[in-house]
Amino acid sequence: MERVIVTGETIQKALTKGVEELGVSKNDVNYEVLEEAKSGFFGLFGKKDAKLEVIKKIDKAELAKEFLQEVIKQMDLELTITVVNKDSVNKTIVLDVTGDELGIIIGYRGKTLNSLQYLTNLAVNKGDSEYVRIVIDAEGYRERREKTLEKLALRMAKKAKKKKRKVLLDPMPAHERKVIHRVLQNKSGISTYSEGEEPYRKVVIVAE
Repeated sequence: MERVIVTGETIQKALTKGVEELGVSKNDVNYEVLEEAKSGFFGLFGKKDAKLEVIKKIDKAELAKEFLQEVIKQMDLELTITVVNKDSVNKTIVLDVTGDELGIIIGYRGKTLNSLQYLTNLAVNKGDSEYVRIVIDAEGYRERREKTLEKLALRMAKKAKKKKRKVLLDPMPAHERKVIHRVLQNKSGISTYSEGEEPYRKVVIVAE
């Protein structure tokens, strides 16, 4: 993390000096006032400049990309990672992985991809109070998986109604369970809930 200690007649002057030294704009830094400015007696004796620590903000998109690149390198895979979306409002960054060995990076039902996403979120947000959600996709896998889950939800709801009993789905991560709940939330005669502990938590579909 890049940071500098600077002084100036006022906090704003010290801040301006700090961003110039870091080569960024004021929007790209955080700062902490170490010492307040003092005007001194008659503006002369005991006069003291403000002292600031100016810290360059981390570009979490680049940090996520670099972390994922290093993990993929350790897996001995040749894949390309691109930052495809930075949503500052919803605090979400989407990375897309492309290449000829996507099957390995995706894993069975996306388990490897989900694990990489989890690790990347931990690495990027460690020690930072401002949480940013990192989503890792692989050439549209997330969208294809969501459509598969939507079809599964409808099929299992039909089965629950036909057999007049509850149907338990395989364990899924939270974002996949949400898809099942969303698809069936307004389905007549059907209700859903989740049970179990992570990472074995699963959706239960009930015919009412």
